[in-house]
Amino acid sequence: MTTDWESQAVSGFHTVSDFRFDDGNHLDVTLAYHTLGSLNAGADNAVMLLHGTTGSGRQFLRPSIADHLFGSGRPLDVNEYFVIMPDAIGHGASSRPSEGLGPDFPHYGYGDMVEGQHRLLVEGLGIERLRLLLGTSMGGMQTWIWGGRYPDQQALMAIASLPERITGRNLLWRRMLIHLIKSDPGYADGRYNKQPAGVGHAMALFQLMVGSAGHMASGPRSIEACDTQIEETESQALDNEDANDVIWEFDASRDYDPAPGLPSIRAPLLAVNFADDELNPVELGGLERAIASVPHGRAMTLPAGPKTRGHQTLHVAEVWCDHLAELLARTRG
Repeated sequence: MTTDWESQAVSGFHTVSDFRFDDGNHLDVTLAYHTLGSLNAGADNAVMLLHGTTGSGRQFLRPSIADHLFGSGRPLDVNEYFVIMPDAIGHGASSRPSEGLGPDFPHYGYGDMVEGQHRLLVEGLGIERLRLLLGTSMGGMQTWIWGGRYPDQQALMAIASLPERITGRNLLWRRMLIHLIKSDPGYADGRYNKQPAGVGHAMALFQLMVGSAGHMASGPRSIEACDTQIEETESQALDNEDANDVIWEFDASRDYDPAPGLPSIRAPLLAVNFADDELNPVELGGLERAIASVPHGRAMTLPAGPKTRGHQTLHVAEVWCDHLAELLARTRG
């Protein structure tokens, strides 16, 4: 029987007064989070999981992830570990533009998000050191930042990410996505009364970019089926997304450049990417170049197979959970 991880998770909030953003703005920021398990007496069993762009900490409660990570005997058995799943600034139930400030909300970056996560951990939960920090996609990118900025964690695992500044194709599609929203007259410089249609177009582009060509080959076989899928994606986006939130989420990667901090990473770090992930193309060799700068770093690219989904393999923990188990065993104190 599948466990209902959603009902088992405990939600909480921590407010940081007068949070200073890297752009110089100040704001009281509320940070939402979700937990499973209990912190032990030594406070040395805490694990933090960082989600991807447009997501929230609740992504880890999906059965395709949670069943393979949190159950009895699994790598992050919640009878042994205290699992913390924060919503990054601008995401989920944490402070974000759609709460009222709209286009006046600070333009946060990945550095701000990492600072918020660290302050939640230390000030909100009273935890000084993590047994493991694991991130997927954007969360994986933030894991590289964490490693250089806060080097005393026991182990790090970055999934579906690269520790290099975003340029080229990766930068181009992100700017295209933002342009699709901003160029819509309905956006009204961020002061709209209803969600502009551009939000739907932008999220349709996002779904295309994170998909696997191999997996999508078995998808829609006709123009009509494709049009139906696009309409469903756009309709869902208009119901569930906010234009300013989406722009701010994708614009946040503008300050991402962890390369200078890679030599400062002291914790053992395992980077796992996927051969069919077209957001992080294997042929460009970025992961191999970068990992050489990490003193205790290891990197692997998992081959494409029946269960992989390109970038979205991050949601298929069955593919990568054994490597997590090996990292935990190797770093056990």
